[in-house]
Amino acid sequence: MYARALWLAPVAALLGGCATNPAEDPVQIKLNDLDTRLGKVERVVSNQSLVDLSRRLDTLEAQQRELHGSTELLQNGGEALSKQQRALYTDLNKRITALEAGAGAGAGAGAAAGAAPLAAGHAGSEEGGAPAGGSGTDQAVYARAFEQLKGGEYRTAITQFQGFMDRFPQSSLLDNAQYWIGEAYYVTRDYARAAEAFRAVGERWPTSRKAPDALLKLGYTQVEQKHLTDARATLAQVAQRYPGTDAARLAGERLQKLTPEGR
Repeated sequence: MYARALWLAPVAALLGGCATNPAEDPVQIKLNDLDTRLGKVERVVSNQSLVDLSRRLDTLEAQQRELHGSTELLQNGGEALSKQQRALYTDLNKRITALEAGAGAGAGAGAAAGAAPLAAGHAGSEEGGAPAGGSGTDQAVYARAFEQLKGGEYRTAITQFQGFMDRFPQSSLLDNAQYWIGEAYYVTRDYARAAEAFRAVGERWPTSRKAPDALLKLGYTQVEQKHLTDARATLAQVAQRYPGTDAARLAGERLQKLTPEGR
């Protein structure tokens, strides 16, 4: 508006002396018309700027809401993942602790009878296992792999258990090694390999004491893979094949939590 006034002022000054009646002066009439039109244009431009600004603000607000939603999604996903990893670690830690307690009791009984103690973590064959020997025996190699597992060095444990199985193909601890390979894969969320390892326990050592747990964990793994139909069938097999066992009880509890749509 200020710029318009500056532009019109000189023209009005030049014509002021010539027009006796501004209302009838053609030039003044045209100037007034131009002034009116210019005012309309300015209002339109001003309104359009406000519209553009409003649109930009709406866009920014939408982007902010989207970013906020993505942040919340990432936070919730991270919390869920951390919770699941803690649950997996807790489950494995409980199993290892129970095995250590059993091995310790077996070692005490063996020492009282003048026998050598069993290797730590020797599950499934503790009572019938061979006495621990020197560093080159299968017991010692197995124990070293198991120590890696207890320490959370899962990849190293897998490699050492696999090496143990290759080196001692006749060992009575093969079923245990195969099972713990599956547990290590499970904890590291490599569910495809975990399923193969757990399935191998039942196929190669169907009478092993680790067979019920292996079948149970196979069902858990299938749940994680979203193979829910297979998971239900596997968990049902645990209860059918090994009634009265802890594995059967846990399988029944897990089955109750499954719904037709998911977990």
